[in-house]
Amino acid sequence: MSQSPRIKFILGGLLILGAVIYLIASSTQANAQYFMTVDELQAKGASIVGKNVRISGAVLGDSIQYNPQSLTLQFTVAHVSGDNAEIEKNGGLAEVLHQAVVDTNRAHLQVVYNGPKPDLMRNEAQAIMTGKMGEDGIFYADELLLKCPTRYEQAVPEQSQQGN
Repeated sequence: MSQSPRIKFILGGLLILGAVIYLIASSTQANAQYFMTVDELQAKGASIVGKNVRISGAVLGDSIQYNPQSLTLQFTVAHVSGDNAEIEKNGGLAEVLHQAVVDTNRAHLQVVYNGPKPDLMRNEAQAIMTGKMGEDGIFYADELLLKCPTRYEQAVPEQSQQGN
């Protein structure tokens, strides 16, 4: 009879451990949202319309239009590779973003975002956006994150010189 409570305890522990592993795995998959490139999004065509996706691209500075009354920000992004090895091989993120902006043969995507204009919204910034592709071919972003690697690359040498 002493074996029965011990077996129940072990089985209960295994069930709890299994539930914890399942919860960790399912929440990790839900939060690990892969972002697509402009080329990948356009290749999906109409099948992606209305679906929530995350996309990345290089901001074309000349295309930025902001209406402070309606908080509407419109801009265009150019295709940038999502492969980190390829980005490093081509000179790093700042160089890849620069090449994307100056290359007129790259795929472009118009974006509309409603909200305050971020401080880092400028030419050659990397935009990572979550939203939906409209039937009109415009990407309607709900979330907008910007990275400006040239700003940080220029700031780092100045900071290190001040410390000397």
